[in-house]
Amino acid sequence: MLNRRMFLMSAAAVPAALSTALPAFAATPEVFAVKGLAIRGYDPVAYFRQSKPVKGKSEFSMTWKGAEWRFANATNLADFRANPAAFEPQYGGYCAYAVANGYTAKTEANAWSVHKGKLYLNFNRTIRARWAISKDRYVRQGDANWPSVLNG
Repeated sequence: MLNRRMFLMSAAAVPAALSTALPAFAATPEVFAVKGLAIRGYDPVAYFRQSKPVKGKSEFSMTWKGAEWRFANATNLADFRANPAAFEPQYGGYCAYAVANGYTAKTEANAWSVHKGKLYLNFNRTIRARWAISKDRYVRQGDANWPSVLNG
C-alpha cells in the first residue's frame, strides 16, 4: 500500500527521471529543410547561373550542414562542393525578412533574390516584395540577428 511518505518520495523522483527520459529542447536546425531537402530540393547554383529556381536531381546531391542539397547537374554539384559559401542561401535558407525581424520562417523556392552576390529566400513573393523595398537595411539586421535567431 502506498502511504504518504512513499508517495512524496516517488513524486520527488519524477523531475529527475523526466530530465533523463525526455530529450532537451532542440534549437532550430542551421538549414531550413523540408523532408531533409535544403531549398525544397532546388539547385542553389542555378539561381546564379540560370537566374531562376531549377529542381535538383537525386543523382546530383550531397549532404551538407545536416541537409541534403540537390543540383541540376554534375557541374553545379562540383562547384557547390568546392565553394558552398558562394552559393548557399543566406541565413540557412530561412526567410531573410523574418531573420531581419528576429525570428525564423519557412521559405518558398520561387521567392528569391540575388543581392550583392548572395542568395536570399523569403516566405513567399509578397514578403519578398516587402523585403526588396529595404534590402540593405534588412541584410544588415539579418546579419546582426544570425545565427542567434536559431535559439528562439
